[in-house]
Amino acid sequence: MPKNLQGRNFLKLLDFTSDEIRYLLDLSKEFKRLKLTRTPHRYLEGRNIVLLFEKTSTRTRCSFEVAGRDLGMGVTYLDPGSSQMGKKESIEDTARVLGRMYDGIEYRGFAQSIVEEIANNAGVPVWNGLTTDFHPTQMLADALTIEENFGHLKGLKVVFMGDAGNNVGNSLMVICAKMGMNFVACGPKEQMPKAELVEQCREIAKENGCTITLTEDVKEGTANADVIYTDIWVSMGEPDDIWEKRISLLEPYRVTKEVMANANENAIFLHCLPSFHDTNTTIGADIAKKFGVTEMEVADEVFESKQSKVFDEAENRMHTIKAVMYATLK
Repeated sequence: MPKNLQGRNFLKLLDFTSDEIRYLLDLSKEFKRLKLTRTPHRYLEGRNIVLLFEKTSTRTRCSFEVAGRDLGMGVTYLDPGSSQMGKKESIEDTARVLGRMYDGIEYRGFAQSIVEEIANNAGVPVWNGLTTDFHPTQMLADALTIEENFGHLKGLKVVFMGDAGNNVGNSLMVICAKMGMNFVACGPKEQMPKAELVEQCREIAKENGCTITLTEDVKEGTANADVIYTDIWVSMGEPDDIWEKRISLLEPYRVTKEVMANANENAIFLHCLPSFHDTNTTIGADIAKKFGVTEMEVADEVFESKQSKVFDEAENRMHTIKAVMYATLK
């Protein structure tokens, strides 16, 4: 049954019920069908949105821009140098100004408190494109990709390898709890999600018949997994001098062919991207030169394998973001 999300902010998935998330996923499937059949769907003609980016991005920016234009909206992009937010003008005042000019605001940046403050003052729907704590639009794309491969979500085992306490690890734990998937954080204890969020997700998981598990044991954690997920070892905004420590700490949690072999036969590999699976980037080449590491969070043979669904996942960002914008603006 359709849910009324008109006027709602999309800041974190903890704010949404399982039924509301299911509605957004089903809506995403419909928008994907319309896109792939080249069926026009300019349902929000005449609306305008603004994208506030304090952290750069490829997938998030392109997804919001294409999705907005497909829906018939005007789209304005503001990079860190194009706005006075937080410098000459407070976040509160910026939000109040933009809310008078635009029908919706996307924010991608740092503290969760910033996107919350924008939402509290804008008077229009605000969407979280990524903060230090959460990455909710990515999770809808991940769930859609998983469902496309398995036909369902409930009961699947989803394992996050490595820095499980980052925004992606946090958000994956939340959506698993909400949608009945068994979540495993597999990594060093120093990089686990905060205890308060773990307990909150465990309570939600109980209601939905699934579990939340934290382990440092790779073999135990990945056994019989349906989905193996990882992310880069140093997040955007963290200092470069942390690389050496992170490499030492997280190398045992690299997703290799042995890890995938320990999972279920039909297991898939996911990654929110970008990925350091080779040395074909400036950072990848620099890390190889400094530390002798040519593959970081995932081995190239896994990234390029048939089990890897990372580019389906990337495409699905567009369809799910379109669903979020339509549902909150229609």
